[in-house]
Amino acid sequence: MQGILEKYLPERAVSPCLELIKQFGVNLKIVNQRVTRHGDYRRRPNGSHQITVNASLNKYRFLVTLIHEIAHLMAFEKYGYNIKPHGLEWKKTFQYLMLPFLRPEIFPSELLPFLANHFKNPKASSDTDARLSLALKQFDDVERKLSYIFELPHDSIFRIYNGKLFQKKYKKIKRYECVEMATGKVYLFQPNAEVELIKS
Repeated sequence: MQGILEKYLPERAVSPCLELIKQFGVNLKIVNQRVTRHGDYRRRPNGSHQITVNASLNKYRFLVTLIHEIAHLMAFEKYGYNIKPHGLEWKKTFQYLMLPFLRPEIFPSELLPFLANHFKNPKASSDTDARLSLALKQFDDVERKLSYIFELPHDSIFRIYNGKLFQKKYKKIKRYECVEMATGKVYLFQPNAEVELIKS
């Protein structure tokens, strides 16, 4: 397991993450990218714990995602399975687990202020924190060439994961109206949805 974690995590984060995985008996699966989420925690019928994390994440986002999912496990174990998945108990647990990692030996110094701000009140996804999401994106593989919806110019055309083409239109409160090119139907997109820009 250590050799696998060394491929996906910052060097100084490998040992403490391995300890957490062993402590909670986590079955960690690193999977090809899923579109809707970076990671997932499930308690299996036999009582064992499975965490999946996308292989395509950069090492800093991978670390935040892994600890996010371990926090679910730990919060459910401590407070019971009736708590809200991203409620106060999970937030406190996530903050507690992340604190030892928020150091310059693990994260680049330019990321630390964004992480510190985020962990004052962690969100259900790091992607909903636009400033942190953009800061983390700087460390993505350049081959990904994806953009966030909010970065795209008005009326630009973009492709989503399933190949469908859309045109960006107006912002409605927090989300953007986008028109599907093939059908003319209007869909709402989160500002931090990652898409491929086709024509600006």
